[in-house]
Amino acid sequence: MSTLALRDRPIRPARVLLHLFLAGTALAWLAPLLWVFYAALRPYSETSAKGYVSWPDKLGLDNFTNAFQQSDMLHYFGNTLLIAVPAVLLTLFLSSMVAFYVSRFDFRLNLALLLVFTAGNLLPQQVIITPLYRLYLLIDLPGVTASGKLYDSALGLVLIHVAFQSGFCAFVLANYMRMLPHELTEAALVDGASVWRMYWQIVLPLCRPAMAALATLLSIWIYNDFFWAIVLISTGENMPITSALNNLSGQYFTDPNLIAAGALLTAIPTLIVYFVLQRQFVSGLTLGANKG
Repeated sequence: MSTLALRDRPIRPARVLLHLFLAGTALAWLAPLLWVFYAALRPYSETSAKGYVSWPDKLGLDNFTNAFQQSDMLHYFGNTLLIAVPAVLLTLFLSSMVAFYVSRFDFRLNLALLLVFTAGNLLPQQVIITPLYRLYLLIDLPGVTASGKLYDSALGLVLIHVAFQSGFCAFVLANYMRMLPHELTEAALVDGASVWRMYWQIVLPLCRPAMAALATLLSIWIYNDFFWAIVLISTGENMPITSALNNLSGQYFTDPNLIAAGALLTAIPTLIVYFVLQRQFVSGLTLGANKG
């Protein structure tokens, strides 16, 4: 159908309503973010005198500069990278091996094994706070961590994130690997390829879209984690980036505009990860959509 014919087609009211609904939904989602950005550009003295719903007299980036310096944000960014990068890589590596085993080999307990990994996501994190906290205090790691224990260390956070996220990733990757033709691994097996070579050189490269989608989700989830950092970290200098905003709150006074600027700064890395992996993320979400 030509472009001219498409232009001559009448616009249906249902389509207009659909676009209006989508535009309204997008604005509803963007409104809080735009409001936070507007507040971060204004000095607190102006908003305290005129209110937040007022026309600004001065807009600037002073709050962003002060938030970055006062919270020592660069140090906390480094702490977060030290936790998030190993946790994401380990989670994807271990869960992909589990998914490969349960999807490419037929045995009686393969489904039960996958259910065991997935069941870990159904357990509320708050249920295991006390036993996990006591366990971390009992595990001694002299010379491995600065604290000498698994508690109050980046390694402890990496391990708990790997434990809680591996089930979901194994479930997603197993379903994706089942879509791959079994003839690929059967032909490699006939040619004398080992199990590790089939996993590393044949199946894993074909799972790149699913791995990229999971890497994006894991990066955002682990980066935004605040619960486990509060429970398993006691030293303020070892906290991840989500705790850096606490440094912007004083004992007797809190500047909401400064905190708004700090919150926007902490969101930048997650946006970078999403835009870098956007194409793979979208293709990973639509896997199997056209399969009939």
